[in-house]
Amino acid sequence: MVAELEKSAIDKRITRKVLKNSGLSPKDALLDAKYFDYDKEARFVREACDALGDITFAARAGSTWRVSNSLTGYISKYSKDLRAAIENTARFHDIIDPAVQYSLRISSNSASFEVVWKDPSYAKFHRHTEFLLFGVLSRMRAITQTDFYPLEIRFDHEVKKSAEKFQKLAGFPVVFGTESLEIILPLATLDLPIPTYDLRLREHLTEYGGRLLEERGEGKQSLRSRTEGLLTKALPARILSADEIAASLGMSPRTFARRLKEERLTFRTIVDELRFDLAKTFIKDDMALSEIAFALGYADQAAFSTAFKRWSGLAPRDYSEAH
Repeated sequence: MVAELEKSAIDKRITRKVLKNSGLSPKDALLDAKYFDYDKEARFVREACDALGDITFAARAGSTWRVSNSLTGYISKYSKDLRAAIENTARFHDIIDPAVQYSLRISSNSASFEVVWKDPSYAKFHRHTEFLLFGVLSRMRAITQTDFYPLEIRFDHEVKKSAEKFQKLAGFPVVFGTESLEIILPLATLDLPIPTYDLRLREHLTEYGGRLLEERGEGKQSLRSRTEGLLTKALPARILSADEIAASLGMSPRTFARRLKEERLTFRTIVDELRFDLAKTFIKDDMALSEIAFALGYADQAAFSTAFKRWSGLAPRDYSEAH
């Protein structure tokens, strides 16, 4: 991603600025870096698209992702065919990715590589979602050494007038505003052989992955993350109350408020910051202000505009023109 940004940016200072705004250092961006903060990576992708003024940059960068040095990357590389690669790595993906899980669903005429958020709070990072799905497709093509075309890629967010740009970039149907995140594949692609198949290495890696799964504990999301996830799931049109969130988390309202206070947070702060974050993304996705107001649970466009100006110091239309 960093390399693609450096190729695309006319001013080389842009990369340093994007890294800084994302809370990343140049060391974090090294190709051999073994660990990364998922939230910071998602913010880096968003900042890069904004800095370039290119809504399709993340998808384009994902399309260049050919090599993975992770455990699941090697398991897929040594699997027999694409179907085996997807099924083998899906089991161990939890080890390397704190935010998503995926599965393979097969029907009579197609197959679906479906992505589900383990942490729904990350669904707000639309550009990173595009990077992920186009990256997955690129990896599938790399391990099979075949530039096949899926039937569709589906996203559950909207980009309105920019949809044609993604279609042109991909060369196949890219659909927005669907109910789920998925890559729809022709059934024949599941049988594509993987030239680097090695049964011995694959079995060794899956045994190792099994031990890692047994040794690791269940990842625990922060209270803020779980709250944002529940709020995001309830959208559009409705913002859950603090009492409803507390009940969903198995807490009393008083315990919920106390736990937030321990993290130096309030429920209102989380709601406002989530709404502001989503509003900025929706504006860049070319959504009408009336649609944004509805999606974020405001009574009308005027109420949304008042809130947005309080957050940013700019009216939504002024912010749209500036970005």
